[in-house]
Amino acid sequence: MLARDIMTRDVITVSPEMTVPEVAQVLLDHSISGVPVVSPDGNLLGIVTEGHLIARTARVKTPPILSLLGGLIYLENPARFEEELRKVTAVKVKDLMTQEVISVNEDTPISDISTLMIEKNINRVPVLRHRKLVGIITRADIVRSLLER
Repeated sequence: MLARDIMTRDVITVSPEMTVPEVAQVLLDHSISGVPVVSPDGNLLGIVTEGHLIARTARVKTPPILSLLGGLIYLENPARFEEELRKVTAVKVKDLMTQEVISVNEDTPISDISTLMIEKNINRVPVLRHRKLVGIITRADIVRSLLER
């Protein structure tokens, strides 16, 4: 079996100009953990994952809060937290994505794709034809292919 036999052809993609909240919504809406970033003409530019989003938001420190008699007292200026959060949500996908993406072509054997996924510890592999994204293969696609043999 080859990549073309198991790849998902209707690939969900995002633009490099999308913001963190926009790409987060795409991931949640489609129950996926990562998505290819493509140019307007369909060229693969990178991949952005939940991990990229989590790493970005992990840098935002919430201010310490004291709860007293049902009220909240901020021990630091909450405006700084709000500013940090605003900066994180304004970040564009192009600033977060992995640009050096491991990809395959439609004629790549599934065994080679499986090896790539294991050796490189990746969960999805874009399938390209002349630099254009034509499909994607996930670990679930590989497992599903075992049932079809």
